[in-house]
Amino acid sequence: MDARASTPATELRSKLTAWAQEFGFDSAGVARLELTEDLARLREWLAEGYQGDMAWLGRDTEMRATPSRLRPGTVSVISARMLCRPPDAAPEESILADGRKAYIARYALGRDYHRLLRKRLLKFAARIAETIGPHGYRVLTDSAPALEKAMGRNAGIGWFGKHTLLIGDRRTGSSFLIGEIYTDLALEPDGPVRPSGYGCGTCTACIDACPTHAIIAPYKLDASRCISYLTIEHDGPIPLEMRPLIGNRIFGCDDCQLACPWNRHAQASMEKDFTPRNGLDRADLVELFGWDEATWEQRTEGMVLRRTGYRNWLRNIAVAMGNAPPDERIDAALASRADYPDEVVREHVRWAQDARRRRAASVPRPAAGPAEA
Repeated sequence: MDARASTPATELRSKLTAWAQEFGFDSAGVARLELTEDLARLREWLAEGYQGDMAWLGRDTEMRATPSRLRPGTVSVISARMLCRPPDAAPEESILADGRKAYIARYALGRDYHRLLRKRLLKFAARIAETIGPHGYRVLTDSAPALEKAMGRNAGIGWFGKHTLLIGDRRTGSSFLIGEIYTDLALEPDGPVRPSGYGCGTCTACIDACPTHAIIAPYKLDASRCISYLTIEHDGPIPLEMRPLIGNRIFGCDDCQLACPWNRHAQASMEKDFTPRNGLDRADLVELFGWDEATWEQRTEGMVLRRTGYRNWLRNIAVAMGNAPPDERIDAALASRADYPDEVVREHVRWAQDARRRRAASVPRPAAGPAEA
């Protein structure tokens, strides 16, 4: 007898959240697969050119909204969320306020989340198979052309805030990562789906807080202006007008989330793999700029920081140093890279040095004392 036939969908569905929690997720849901409106919005967004250099976002748009094309036979998608705010990390505000420190987006301080979520999703899918027998499935987490956030919304694990991120509840805020199991199991979708701005009201804190004004309207992000894009996805020179706005953010940005009232009481993850590595939650710019490529490779092994590459790592830190307060150590560190073999790094170092000189020259000199008059 087919195990699926002996296990009613309603019974199986009632077990999903418990299984999800067993493997480190705090919630899971079954998504409605209707994504027509989301696909239309994606195409409009692409047509407006907000994707920057991320040309891959324009490929396979139909597949993103058609789960059965991404994995043949798919009739249900299970979406799961995992808290990712790292435990015991230095307070975000204190690092952002100290221009000599390097700010790294908090999700990136520990183990690469792609590896972690994929491993847990595979275990989750295997647990389902133990109960109902073999089933066809595929797990995703930023690993295929899929409308993952829209799928999470359709599964009831979050709703779109005005910053375009999913917000779960007062316990999670937007401090979570998501992944999916595409399966041929017929499961009853969760509901109802909460609309965009479900809990935002008239609040515009995220829009007002964005350093580069990348959130150009509620629920609309110009990725080409976003610091996460500029410091991670964008290759080559960072636009001149963006550099002063980046501050000391060298990999990603959390400002819209830090400003969001829903994150005031968001809990930290208990997942040890999100614990900050190598003191990167509070590191000095000078220290990180001094890493040679071998050191960078060793200290970022198994981390999502690898995505930016060593050249752009130096590029980003040079920009942050150009925005930093007066400090002889920073000046010396920049001088040490003035002849770096890569022109992109050299150009950003020159920009940083010039920015620091201009700022120093603009500081009013103290008035002469009586003895100097």
